[in-house]
Amino acid sequence: MKNKIQKKACTTLLAIFLACAYSCSDDIIERNEFEALNPTNTDDLAGNWKTFLLTAPNEFLLEAPIATNTPAFTREINEIKSYQTNISENQKKIIKYWSAGGVLRWNEIMRTLVARHNRPPYQNEDGTYPAPSAANPFANPQFPFSNPPYAARAYAYVSAAQYDAMVATWYYKKLYNRAAPFTVDATLQVLIPKSTMPSYPSEDGVLSGVTVELLKLLFPTEIAYIDGKAEEQKLYRIISGANVRSDIDAGIILGRKIATKFIARAGADGAGAAIGNQALWTQLETQTAATGETPWMSLDLPARPPMLPLFGKVKSFLMTPEMVVASRPVPPPSTKSEQFAKELAEIKDYGTNPSRKNMEIVAFWADGVGTYTPPGHWNAIAAEAFVEQNYSEVRWARNMALLNIAMMDAAISCWDAKYTYFNPRPSQLDPSIKTMTGVPNFPSYVSGHSTFSGAACVVLSHIIPAKAQNFINMEKEASDSRMFGCIHYRSDCEKGLELGEKVGGFAVARAIIDGAE
Repeated sequence: MKNKIQKKACTTLLAIFLACAYSCSDDIIERNEFEALNPTNTDDLAGNWKTFLLTAPNEFLLEAPIATNTPAFTREINEIKSYQTNISENQKKIIKYWSAGGVLRWNEIMRTLVARHNRPPYQNEDGTYPAPSAANPFANPQFPFSNPPYAARAYAYVSAAQYDAMVATWYYKKLYNRAAPFTVDATLQVLIPKSTMPSYPSEDGVLSGVTVELLKLLFPTEIAYIDGKAEEQKLYRIISGANVRSDIDAGIILGRKIATKFIARAGADGAGAAIGNQALWTQLETQTAATGETPWMSLDLPARPPMLPLFGKVKSFLMTPEMVVASRPVPPPSTKSEQFAKELAEIKDYGTNPSRKNMEIVAFWADGVGTYTPPGHWNAIAAEAFVEQNYSEVRWARNMALLNIAMMDAAISCWDAKYTYFNPRPSQLDPSIKTMTGVPNFPSYVSGHSTFSGAACVVLSHIIPAKAQNFINMEKEASDSRMFGCIHYRSDCEKGLELGEKVGGFAVARAIIDGAE
């Protein structure tokens, strides 16, 4: 039985999920009723926290700001006052939207982009399937196809880059200690909660600079849309009286510099080769058949190439290749074993006798085509939980980075297992089994949903221990949903949870020593 907190969270998230899954709109998945960010702890020493890629918070130079007693600074104050004399209704909406926090809002935008591009390519007339190409993103089909592994990697790169950028921001704020504009000019209106932190560089400027560059890499057909959101964020800080223009411009420059390190890593992490080729796909099938087992096969008509069979080779943030192999779960039950027959019969029974409760769980955790994927679902859960904690932007960024890096590494570990064992889906071995969510186009063992959920649960439980049982309940329900939907066996789900929890433990181990605790 869910407790009251979980019921509230599930009700909200179900509404978000249904809006995403059944609406034809590409609007941002957002909750405008969030209160303005007003952290209880500014984390003023965060400039010393451990970063992911930056060798030091000052690896990229940021020039000293102009003094607050100069004519140039006065002109920037007057720019704010000029905007504030005639604020439009649209500008008020922009302030309301972005004042909830830059990390939160860019995460929502990310989820929207993932959902918008989570649509598998349709077949060609000859029965083959085209592949999205980063080299020609506007071709048919457009790049990317934001399947779960791609989405997990995208969330991780953006979140990790934002975190490193915020650590650098806090370092430079303390170094230069430039007063906020409303401190210099007491007559200036401030339309959002006042921060006690120095204003140079602007955290929103840095977030905009680093995030835009990563999103342009990950979603190259959405550049105009992304730039529009960045301009909103910049305008919001000026109109609200929180920053002068030079605070923001300096932040954007710093953010762009930091983005280059993450873009370089992304270009060399192996994701570009994860699709494989026909020779590899045939080899995997042949190897599995040679062991006497039934190999997985695509149930799409015509057969679709398997999803990212080499994603298990992508460079992890927290694990070496040897650690990925060492964490690999034991083989699944043989397709000829009594245990396998028992598990197959269990799934058939779920499909033949679906309860209303189970069907609700399947719908809530489906996260299929046109949604923000299982990693996005856990981002939505995290965002709801983090809002209640009144975190600073740097802590928001740190916590989202831990969550999303854990889920990217969970995807790597899960896909390593899937294509090591190449196990068939229940409806492949028993065509009478009818799934409730379609049939994912990749092997069964282990369950991706379970692996993502196990990793997310461990990280979130560490961050907010008071809600650990709530996250454990969600983890279990997400995993069970794949059995109730008839697309996974029990061993897929149980071993997937174990694998995800192990990967999540690597993220927690890093959290303990990153300086934020």
